[in-house]
Amino acid sequence: MKVVNVKEKLASFSEHWDPRIAGTLNGQMVKLAKIKGDFIWHSHENEDELFWVIKGTLHLDFRDKSVSLKEGEFIIVPKGVEHRPWTADGEEVHIMLFEPASTINTGEIEGHELTRSELKEV
Repeated sequence: MKVVNVKEKLASFSEHWDPRIAGTLNGQMVKLAKIKGDFIWHSHENEDELFWVIKGTLHLDFRDKSVSLKEGEFIIVPKGVEHRPWTADGEEVHIMLFEPASTINTGEIEGHELTRSELKEV
C-alpha cells in the first residue's frame, strides 16, 4: 500500500491524450491523463469507463447529447456508448479514469495516431 499524490503524478508528464497508470485494483486501472483539444469518436464494446475531472472542464459528446463536467465531477460511460471527449479554447484538462486493464483509449478504433495500447506508469 502506498499513498498516491495525484497532483505530483500529473506534474510528472506533459503529453496530451497519453494516459498513465497510477494504480491498479481488481482488474481495473486508475489512469491519469492530460487532455487538450478534440479526441475521436469511439466506443468500448465490453468496458464501462469512468471520467473524473481533477482540473478544468471536460466536454463529452454523445450521439444524442453533450455534457460538461467541472472539477470534482465524474461520469460513467456505459460500454457500447459512442462518445467523444474534448476541451474548449485550448484549455488543458486533467482527468482520472477508472476502467478495466484491457481498455484501449480509442476503443474499437485500432491504429489511430492517438491509440495508446501500452501505457507508462507514473
